[in-house]
Amino acid sequence: MANFSKSNVPQFSMDVYQNEYLPEGGREVNAIVTVTATGGGTTGGAAAPAHPQGHGPSAAVALMVDCSGSMDYPPTKMRGARDATAAAIDALRDGTHFAVIGGTHVAQEVYPGGGRLAVADRATREQAKQALRRLSAGGGTAIGSWLRLADRLLNSADVTIRHGILLTDGRNEHESPQDLRATLEACAGRFTCDARGVGTDWEVKEVTGIASALLGGADIVADPAHLAADFTRMMEAAMGKEVADVCLRVWTPVGTTIRFVKQVAPSVEDLTARRTEAGPRAGDYPTGSWGDESRDYHLCVEVPAAGLGQEMLAARVSLVVPQGGGTARASEAERGGGSVQNLGAQGLVRAVWTDDMTASTSINPQVAHYTGQAELAHVIQKGLDLRKAGDFDGATAKLGRAVQLASVSGNADTAKLLAKVVDVVDAATGTVRLKTRVAEADEMTLETRSTKTVRVKK
Repeated sequence: MANFSKSNVPQFSMDVYQNEYLPEGGREVNAIVTVTATGGGTTGGAAAPAHPQGHGPSAAVALMVDCSGSMDYPPTKMRGARDATAAAIDALRDGTHFAVIGGTHVAQEVYPGGGRLAVADRATREQAKQALRRLSAGGGTAIGSWLRLADRLLNSADVTIRHGILLTDGRNEHESPQDLRATLEACAGRFTCDARGVGTDWEVKEVTGIASALLGGADIVADPAHLAADFTRMMEAAMGKEVADVCLRVWTPVGTTIRFVKQVAPSVEDLTARRTEAGPRAGDYPTGSWGDESRDYHLCVEVPAAGLGQEMLAARVSLVVPQGGGTARASEAERGGGSVQNLGAQGLVRAVWTDDMTASTSINPQVAHYTGQAELAHVIQKGLDLRKAGDFDGATAKLGRAVQLASVSGNADTAKLLAKVVDVVDAATGTVRLKTRVAEADEMTLETRSTKTVRVKK
């Protein structure tokens, strides 16, 4: 892992929002932890300016393009994929290591080949785009093989940021779900990856599962004509990352249990099971790579019961970058050893027992908001599953609750997507009717974007 200086690392800050007051016998403490990085690689979502040679973060990017036979139906998909990959290559910062992988039932090095990475400059970008013109569709789909090749290539370079972009139009039919799951477990922590499904013949849970495991984003691009703009945005975001492998380190005192740690903005992602031990009563939760951005996390802990008037520190949250990468980092953390770089931000979660019923029963607005957003994601996914299974009453109830939650929280984007699947009679009460005819792209878009959240209204 590279050593970071203040010149190329965002400055991190942390704010904690909670109601620290508990009634007598109360044990559950909830807090929203807002982490903000400023002064790093991005400004208003645009790419970072090119760094002079030898300055700023070094990065490696692998572009994985589905070349299976279905990409020729219709032919606009393959053309769109080539154009999108070319646009992403144009967005590479000078000095970035990169490779293009063609994915079928096997993974092939499209550019530069020879088990190596190219270094982005005017000449290599042009060579890569020439190589893209030779891409043709044919064969099956084994996404795990694409990810394994990406992992080998990305980790052959001594860089700070390692990132993949994966495009598929179909289901992973030429390897078992167990093989893909094993690949994702092996790649987790070694590089981040954004995943995109083009058209409507791919499996939402498969693509979102890849992005979730590798701490990236997932989305649908129903129309291949929109791929180039989407790929450009993804690459600009990747080029804006300044520091990788950032972890939330949560310390809790004796007798305290962590019930869950979730990212809740900009999307819902449960990090609880991804904990690696980091010394006595401390654990690290991976958050991936950061540029200029802000994210919110929901921490829920169970504390020992205490008497009225007593107070305690329920948790201490900090940001660290464990030194060493991937599996080496995890093994160090499990031993409670290994060096870390502390990024300076820290937040304290408190518990105070009181007989003031107004204080102890008040729900913090941030906690209430994100509890609703997490429920919103859950009921959308459950409602769509029930709809597919033919349980229309159950689907109506769940999707009605989703409409109600979206309305209360001001999540207008999700409300618009829901309105393409149900007829809204009364948003405030969640009264809806299932539409008899729903475009497959609309249903898939709702499912894919169900975890996207909105920030608390100020």
